[in-house]
Amino acid sequence: MTPVGVRPTAPCRTYDDLVAQVRAGALGPDPRTRRVAVAFTTRQAVRHDGRGTGYRNEVLSLRLAEAVGSCAVEPGELPDSALDDCVGADVARLLEHPLAAVRVAALDAYLMHVTPHTPDHGALPTPLPAGSSLEKSETRARAVVELLDLSAGATVLVVGVVNSLLGALRSRGLGYVPCDLKGGVTEWGEPVVADALAAAEGCDALLVSGMTLGNGSFEPLREHALRHGKQLVMFAQTGSAVLPRFLGHGVSAVCAEPYPFFWLDGGPGVVHRYRCAGGTR
Repeated sequence: MTPVGVRPTAPCRTYDDLVAQVRAGALGPDPRTRRVAVAFTTRQAVRHDGRGTGYRNEVLSLRLAEAVGSCAVEPGELPDSALDDCVGADVARLLEHPLAAVRVAALDAYLMHVTPHTPDHGALPTPLPAGSSLEKSETRARAVVELLDLSAGATVLVVGVVNSLLGALRSRGLGYVPCDLKGGVTEWGEPVVADALAAAEGCDALLVSGMTLGNGSFEPLREHALRHGKQLVMFAQTGSAVLPRFLGHGVSAVCAEPYPFFWLDGGPGVVHRYRCAGGTR
């Protein structure tokens, strides 16, 4: 596996371990001294030209100094009061918020603040040229799928169905099992399964959305990959600064995409790719 980046400082073995380190101030400033200035949501509906299906996104984002941390939610599930809860609150308080989306976005904002996506932290910037929504989606998908070190014929569990990712896998001769809590079918009429952990048993590698941080399914998938020695590649708008912390502990690579996301405008953008040079352990 050719290294794309190096492991960021202070990798963590579990999500709870990471949160505990942040709370203790072990990774940067005391989180009680860092307050969120801006909280906002981004909502979109999309149906790319030429595609037969569409989807909706809703993302909570928190601004901490120069950094923005984000967590996707199911459209309509985030109460308006969550924004009021976040504005002016310190990170330590938000890490104990009853809503998982708030906790994840706060953690992401803090880690973006202390460990931005720069080469000295292991990130390799990968440009997304200007283009239509579909062109940018497909370019990002190729950047994500390139992080999988697999031969044609292997099967990949895809958690968080993005049709452009499935198309990129198909172009490499890779099979896949699409998985999403909402179920449904893919652009090609394939059934989408709902139980990711059960489906993982029959797959050679995992390609997983950062949204799993918000719904609690990340840790079981990480543990499965670690236990079975499978590649786990994360594509992350949610928790883009969180997931590189698990390189070498179940996560083999991350394609991190902090706010602003590729679908917000047609201009050029960037994603940040990390890969564990020494494999997982």
